[in-house]
Amino acid sequence: MAQSGRVVVVTGGGTGIGAAIARRYADEGAHVVVVGRRPEPLARVQQSAGAHPIVADAADGAAAAAVVAEVLARFGRIDVLVANAGGHGFAPVGETDDAAWEAALRANLTTAFVMAREALAALTEAKGQIVVVSSLAGLFAGPSVAGYTVGKHALIGLTRSLARDYGRAGVRVNAVCPGWVQTPMADEEMDEFAAHAGLASRDAAYAAVTADVPLRRPAQPAEIAAVVRFLGSSESSYITGAVIVADGGSHIVDVPTIAFDRAGM
Repeated sequence: MAQSGRVVVVTGGGTGIGAAIARRYADEGAHVVVVGRRPEPLARVQQSAGAHPIVADAADGAAAAAVVAEVLARFGRIDVLVANAGGHGFAPVGETDDAAWEAALRANLTTAFVMAREALAALTEAKGQIVVVSSLAGLFAGPSVAGYTVGKHALIGLTRSLARDYGRAGVRVNAVCPGWVQTPMADEEMDEFAAHAGLASRDAAYAAVTADVPLRRPAQPAEIAAVVRFLGSSESSYITGAVIVADGGSHIVDVPTIAFDRAGM
């Protein structure tokens, strides 16, 4: 199989995009390690994909170092790090206190920084890849998501810095920016949006938020996993420092012209 014998570490690997990434690599024969703070979701991915779970906070330096040590002791190498952990930061600046700000940056940025730092020696030895999962919020600003937006923007800077400094050592680093993806976290947001907007269902909410997306639908986690797998493989051997947008075309839409489209012009 295409990824047979490779060792892949996925942070935030228990649910949503992270779990889909774990399954994609496992299906191709890789040894997959899923890292997260909650044991129950990791156990489910272990059962469904055969992944090795490690309960740890990826933003904690000692915990991240211990993750790397455990992976090396068990598998002997690290070929791919997928920095997927994230969350927090869903408020505007004026409603974000110091604790919430720190939590947002810790979840969305520090997790990737710390895990990359601790895994770099092993990745250099393997001439491996880092794939950073940012977001469309890493390129644009949505309403009332200041901490999340800043953290996801910063991930792109981290991607470019790592690619610039470690390309000479054979390590490639790229970022993926998904748009709406139908995950448990997004489902919760859709339920809240549906209730607020008076929509009949979660599906109606997804339809509303993707009405101006060229593909007119959210992504499935497996579709984002396919992009991550490409970047974390030899098939992307001359790509580094890139930001790959997987958003159904959202980023190409000229917002001021949406009114023309709705008017049938």
